[in-house]
Amino acid sequence: MNPITNPASSKEITRAYFDSLLIEWRLMDSVEPKTELTLYGQKFDTPIMTAALSHIGNFYPDAPNGMVEYAGGASLANAVHFIGMGPDDEFDAVMETGARTIRIIKPYADEEKIYHQIREAKRHGALAVGMDIDHMFDLKGKRDICAGEEMAVKSSEDLKRYVEFAEIPFVIKGVLSVGDAIKCAEIGAQGIVVSHHGGRTNYAVPPLYVLPDIVKAVGDKMPIFVDCGISSGMDAYKALALGATAVCVGLHLIPHVCKGGRDAVAGRIKEMTDELCGIMAYTGVKDLQHFDSTVIHRL
Repeated sequence: MNPITNPASSKEITRAYFDSLLIEWRLMDSVEPKTELTLYGQKFDTPIMTAALSHIGNFYPDAPNGMVEYAGGASLANAVHFIGMGPDDEFDAVMETGARTIRIIKPYADEEKIYHQIREAKRHGALAVGMDIDHMFDLKGKRDICAGEEMAVKSSEDLKRYVEFAEIPFVIKGVLSVGDAIKCAEIGAQGIVVSHHGGRTNYAVPPLYVLPDIVKAVGDKMPIFVDCGISSGMDAYKALALGATAVCVGLHLIPHVCKGGRDAVAGRIKEMTDELCGIMAYTGVKDLQHFDSTVIHRL
């Protein structure tokens, strides 16, 4: 297990938790597994999705067209694509790749901007739309400022209005408790991303730690996606075994965006899917509907 050098770091705590989870083999009567995912009425080859990244070109000058290449990789791998903050023309270019995309919108103070981005997602035939609630606050408890844009604190009633306006599945990202998951279900959300936004605050619980209780509370009401720190098929397996519908991979794919563009991104998603398939075979899981959490043991 990787040592935690900074005991406050949510990223390190999450990595250590992943590595503390062990699996038992179940080879008797096992079969060749299938990894096909059906989500919001559409079929995909893998439950390994891209995460809702933003501004790749700004942070990584080697990938000036990074957001589009990232989306193109998801399209080539026949995987679900998430996208975060960005201008309309970038979103247009992403949708032109053919990636079936879930657009995650920031909680802007400008309400019209929220409704505009929902309308644009619908106009382009997005798979779903949603909101990133973990950007409502900065780390001093004030309204966040993200890429120069002012955010606002959104109530359950605000979110319910967005859900109803969307008319397509609405996904809420940044859920890290049973209570918030239940509230998301109550307002009609049709998906949640269990996530601490890559360690936005110190000492945040690992998503996989709270996942089983969230699944027990709302797993029969909506798909549950898991974000943060997933970098292998084994990580994906552990999340799926504990009840996730699918997983999001973001920062792990950035080097592939920078070095090989969409082909490299698609290649890595396919490699991770193969890794996942191998572990499914060794644990008697024939498809995504037959995971069993009792295969997981804590070190």
